[in-house]
Amino acid sequence: MTELTEGQHKAEFIVTEANGSLSRETVTVLSGQNLKPGHVLGKVTVGAATGAAASGNTGNGTIGTVSAGSTAKQGVYQVTCIEPATDGGTFIVEDPEGTIIGRALVGAAFAGAVNFTIADGGTDFAAGDRFLVTVATGSGKYKEYNPANTDGSQEAVALLLDFVDASGGDISGAVIIARHAEVNAAELIWFSGADANQKAAGQAQLATQTIIAR
Repeated sequence: MTELTEGQHKAEFIVTEANGSLSRETVTVLSGQNLKPGHVLGKVTVGAATGAAASGNTGNGTIGTVSAGSTAKQGVYQVTCIEPATDGGTFIVEDPEGTIIGRALVGAAFAGAVNFTIADGGTDFAAGDRFLVTVATGSGKYKEYNPANTDGSQEAVALLLDFVDASGGDISGAVIIARHAEVNAAELIWFSGADANQKAAGQAQLATQTIIAR
């Protein structure tokens, strides 16, 4: 006799949810994905990072290889020279809230919330010379949660209610469980290769949205 396996069904992972539509939101799922009910989702909250010299710099060096790290915040990072040096220099890096997050040396890669390398120019930097690293706001679309992502979707924030095939483009009108729900942990769908620790971390993040997996 042929053995049949029943697949995932819409919303079957839900144990309880709030009255009415309180638990649910309608969102856009990012293109390039084919997702199932119970898929653990992240939200794209961080966009691309770009770097540019502030006006009035003495030194004519440049900033390049700019990207956002996994802890990047939307806004402008200030990179300011505090110790000029011949063919070099030391810069402090401040996040958009003015908190110093590290020091960058000319010619060496800086890695953290933002990543970049300052290159020396023909004219040395002077104290107070600055670069601005701008991290754009993300699209706000939803995609598969993965802790390796750096666009905000490295945090689990929601669960997909039904099948969504966005292989050919963004899908608007998708419904998610965004808050106030109890769900069956065994029926959640994770990114390929997710291990027990990554699942536990994702469940803890969902719990901050009052989505409790049991």
